[in-house]
Amino acid sequence: MYGGDEVSAIVIDLGSHTCKAGYAGEDAPKAVFPSVVGSIDQMEVDDPANAEKNSGSAGESKNNSNNSKTLDSDKAKGRRKLYVGSQALGFRRDHMEVLSPLKDGVVADWDLVDSIWDHAFRECLLIDPKEHPMLLAEPSSNTQQQRERTAELMFEKYKVPALFLAKNAVLTSFASGRATSLVVDSGGGSTTVAPVHDGYVLQKAVASSPIGGDFLTDCLTKSLESKGITIKPRYSFKRKEIRPGEFQTVDLDFPNTTESYKLYSQRVIANDIKECVCRAPDTPYDESAYSNIPMTPYELPDGQTIEIGADRFKIPDILFNPPLAQTIPGTESFAEIASSVRGLPQMVIESINKCDVDIRRELFSSILLAGGTASMQQLKERLEKDLLEESPQAARVKVLASGNATERRFSVWIGGSILASLGSFQQMWFSKSEYEEHGASYIQRKCP
Repeated sequence: MYGGDEVSAIVIDLGSHTCKAGYAGEDAPKAVFPSVVGSIDQMEVDDPANAEKNSGSAGESKNNSNNSKTLDSDKAKGRRKLYVGSQALGFRRDHMEVLSPLKDGVVADWDLVDSIWDHAFRECLLIDPKEHPMLLAEPSSNTQQQRERTAELMFEKYKVPALFLAKNAVLTSFASGRATSLVVDSGGGSTTVAPVHDGYVLQKAVASSPIGGDFLTDCLTKSLESKGITIKPRYSFKRKEIRPGEFQTVDLDFPNTTESYKLYSQRVIANDIKECVCRAPDTPYDESAYSNIPMTPYELPDGQTIEIGADRFKIPDILFNPPLAQTIPGTESFAEIASSVRGLPQMVIESINKCDVDIRRELFSSILLAGGTASMQQLKERLEKDLLEESPQAARVKVLASGNATERRFSVWIGGSILASLGSFQQMWFSKSEYEEHGASYIQRKCP
């Protein structure tokens, strides 16, 4: 049992798109930054052939050192230099790969997770982790091995006084003041439907799909490319004013830029296009019905204005009708799994049907939307409409979503902030002394 509540706990939600970190008891996270990491293999940089090429970027990175923290990896990590945070990633470097620590929502590279936590503690929150208990959000699919590794890192490396791991769906439910609900969490990497009953996730009924915000962003990029529109990354050009108010774009050439960094830079812009112009259609997307839809203009960073028509509705409708993605040129790789991917309404009904008959009515009436992708306009209304058509007659379908997009986007973090600040929660912590006495496996008992 941990009794120290004089200092506030730190809540961290490492999502597949962004990492959110801040103090328990606050309304929103203090730090929000991409949960990908820039990595430069030092072996390449040390190669004399590359030394000359890198001399220019080395000088630039010194100037940028105030904005970003360069984390020198220890020997076990191999010779990698890691760059974390929006500013560090926004700065182009030769040979820098952009890597994600997560695969299918579960940690695949612990060194990268370590660097993200380090950045959150020391650069964003400016705290010493030894002084604060940590509440970490975890996916419903997290394995015992992953949880034990998390506990080991937190207690051994960061020396935290106490730790608690809470499921994303449970925290979203708490954020809306409910102990029982069906949480539809659509984030960057995937969409998960998880029933929560009396504060516990019903594991057997969790449904997930690989279609998330990043997949929709890639579909939009490919669709624009098929129409001859190429998104130029910000680093690949500069704009010069030739006359007052008139600019000329000059292309720049950086041959040592990695494909992953180029893709990351394009995705940042495509994601903004998606958030600005896309909205879920009221009815299933139909090519002929939307062919004459009025175009919406969007100005790209290089000054080019593009017009977006039917794609505004077609891309979001992939959430409801996954096979639609196969009509976009360049998404052939999706064809292999397309037949097994279900749309949102089917996932919701399938998940509820796997639950006890006694709680199905309650789940139908408290479907919670959460995650960045769920903030899309008209998504709540469309999901409710489809569910009313497909669900049993007796069910009273109610899809709930905060009117505030920030609350929807950060609902997992907000739930953790509420939970960790409750007086009754303080006896739930997995303390350092318990870790030393029982070992990492004890976390299964403390955080079911």
